[in-house]
Amino acid sequence: MTKKEKIKIHREMTIEDIFASFPEKAQRLSQEMANVGLQCVGCQAATWETLEAGMLGHGMNEATINELIQHLNEIVEKEIDPQTICMTKRAAKKFKEILEKKGKKGWGLRFADKPGGCGGYEYLLDFSEKPKENDVVFSSYGIDIHVNHKMLSRLLGSEIDYLDGLNGSGFKVSNPNVKSSCGCGQSQSY
Repeated sequence: MTKKEKIKIHREMTIEDIFASFPEKAQRLSQEMANVGLQCVGCQAATWETLEAGMLGHGMNEATINELIQHLNEIVEKEIDPQTICMTKRAAKKFKEILEKKGKKGWGLRFADKPGGCGGYEYLLDFSEKPKENDVVFSSYGIDIHVNHKMLSRLLGSEIDYLDGLNGSGFKVSNPNVKSSCGCGQSQSY
């Protein structure tokens, strides 16, 4: 398939087809849908419905549908670098604000995971004054991200974002290595 023939998300695609067409981006796509109030668990929007039907069923208008489709296609088109870990510009800005408030300006972010939750692993985000001996350091928008080298196989390719909305605020991780995640969105398996 050439670049011109690349699959695009459109309103007639089922939610299931969207996730199946872009499995490495399914976590981020699902997150974007949830941000606008399109939840597939516990409500009328089922994964077999088209994106349009699910959104109209939630009372969303044409402008909202078009905006979501644009955002979903931006996610699909964005290249994932499987050899790095990065933050979005928005996440880096928020992290810097938090560092300033905590008196830790110039510190880095410790990014890890640990066994836990109903999905198998939970992410850990913490302050890190300096890298530890076994850390690999990634830099993104002026933030150093410290990761223990033993966790790289599970965490490489991850993008850390910050979301601030009605459905919750906080740092969210999109990881192309995740095979499944729990319904609460707090843990995942590889």
